[in-house]
Amino acid sequence: MVHIKSAHEIEKMAEAGRIVASVLLAVSRQVRPGISTADLDATARDLIAQSGGVPSFLGYGQPPFPAAICASIDAEVVHGIPSPKRILREGSIISVDVGVCLDGYHADAARTFAVGQISPEVDRLVQVTRESFWKGLAQALPGHRLGDLSAAVQTHAEKHGYGVVRELTGHGIGRNLHEEPDLPNFGRAGHGLRLEAGMVLAMEPMINLGTRRVLMLEDGWTIVTADGRPSAHYENTFAVTDNGPLVLTAWQGEETA
Repeated sequence: MVHIKSAHEIEKMAEAGRIVASVLLAVSRQVRPGISTADLDATARDLIAQSGGVPSFLGYGQPPFPAAICASIDAEVVHGIPSPKRILREGSIISVDVGVCLDGYHADAARTFAVGQISPEVDRLVQVTRESFWKGLAQALPGHRLGDLSAAVQTHAEKHGYGVVRELTGHGIGRNLHEEPDLPNFGRAGHGLRLEAGMVLAMEPMINLGTRRVLMLEDGWTIVTADGRPSAHYENTFAVTDNGPLVLTAWQGEETA
């Protein structure tokens, strides 16, 4: 069942979203060669606690996720587990996924950051992944269908020759971290659930430099590309409104197009 949010509920989610954005901004300033993913997780935990929120991911699922952020390096698509042994190295990319629950409402977002200087090929992957989100978001209007968003993401990514992950999707979000509907990053325009004002969704393109195929590691969480080539991830929580989509998880001054 899809839950339509009131203006009050959307504002509650926006408050959680502002914490998510502040965490991503703080982590972006820490990303550099030599720092561990556990250090980034510690920063996220501290900021979330100081803001009065709760990490949405900590203890989530089976096996329970052991951290406040997902920190996925290079060929790790999503759900990388932070560790003091995972040290960032020059030329890598890292996607950082953060969820926050505040006063019973969740917000969720992810960004992919460069560690020092990265190759032009990988930098382009990161940029196109971001662009794919905004191409999809432009379709998030009342009366449009979920397939319009999905098709826009897929078309833009595949136009550049990238693999679009199909096993993992975006999702509805609200009082629960994951709600109906699922929001794939591939699909057919004109198909799927019709959008209504008050829907709140988390759309998250996961785009691979090579094959779209993925594998799960033995930890039960980390998803990697089947060919070992890099993957990028970009996500925002947004509300569908009569005045166009409202992004709830971008920090002030962040590029949003």
